[in-house]
Amino acid sequence: MTHSLRSALPFWMSLGLVPLAVLAAWQGGWWWVLMPGYAWYLVSGLDAALGLNRENPDTSVPDSELFWYRAITVIWFPVQFCLIFGLIFYAVRSGLSGWEKLGLFFGLGVATGTVGLVYAHELLHQRPGWERWLGDLLLASVLYSHFRTEHLLVHHAWVATPRDAVSARYNEGFHRFFWRVLRDAPRSAWRAERSLLARAGRKATDRRNPFWRYGALQLAMLILAFVLGGWQGVMLLIFQAFIAIWQLELTNYVEHYGLSRRHLGGGRYEHVLPRHSWNAAHTASNWLLINLQRHSDHHYKPDRRFPLLQSYGEDEAPQLPVGYPGMTFLAMIPPLWRRRMNPRVRAWRRQFYPDIEDWSEYNRGTLPMPQKAL
Repeated sequence: MTHSLRSALPFWMSLGLVPLAVLAAWQGGWWWVLMPGYAWYLVSGLDAALGLNRENPDTSVPDSELFWYRAITVIWFPVQFCLIFGLIFYAVRSGLSGWEKLGLFFGLGVATGTVGLVYAHELLHQRPGWERWLGDLLLASVLYSHFRTEHLLVHHAWVATPRDAVSARYNEGFHRFFWRVLRDAPRSAWRAERSLLARAGRKATDRRNPFWRYGALQLAMLILAFVLGGWQGVMLLIFQAFIAIWQLELTNYVEHYGLSRRHLGGGRYEHVLPRHSWNAAHTASNWLLINLQRHSDHHYKPDRRFPLLQSYGEDEAPQLPVGYPGMTFLAMIPPLWRRRMNPRVRAWRRQFYPDIEDWSEYNRGTLPMPQKAL
């Protein structure tokens, strides 16, 4: 694997959404459909044409040789910031009709969710503080700052267990999952930070609680939207944020649907293994999603840079029939999703846990949790 700009360039395909957003704002009408068309259908078509890529890079490559890979995640916040607030400023002063504005900001939400939140996820896992700050800013621009705490402190510790709100249960439809996550994840994140502060002898209101930072950054985004576009600007920002969050949680739904870690008794679970994440080796969708579909390796090494993530075979990790964009489309139609995925979950159970005969408690997500979580 080489690490030049040329080799990194496919991962820069996210920038193709920028001129499409500008074109949609300029032309109005149905031009906004080009953004979801690019992120969903073009990428899925390229997946079908290009096939799978299971190449595993050398994980010892230092960060200094990954400059052109890291650069796309670093520049995305200023790009996204200019898009969101530039389009708010333009839209409220343009001749666009109400439905054209909604279409424009729907397409923008697809971009900020499909790209911005995936890049935020990558940045939040890195050690340099300035990269984590960029991740915080990306989250604040879609009003979802608590995701940092929920993801780092809860999801990675309790994935594929009932304690993790964003691990979809077997037979749970996406729409039910989505509202459950919107309800439970912020509370779960707050409890995690409160527990962390309590162990240090501090109160939940301590200035070290990142929820103060989350609130300040999100308030700043709302104020800026109001300054640039009044209450209409605020509503457009919120609408864009909702679409982005919907995109993120669709992906979360796909990543661990129906997969459960073995319960060891007393609220304890086996260690996270490659088998506890759905993977996809499809080429183009891994370009757009910066290898997020190599999800098992991400859970094994959360701070591993995306170009170094490893692919696993079917003997170690479950594989999806198509990339995440195609799977999220199926997830929006629960009967189709269950028809395609429930047999795969049952096959996964037979492959990795042939000794477990009664999955009813796993299905309902009612297994005991540790005392400290109650």
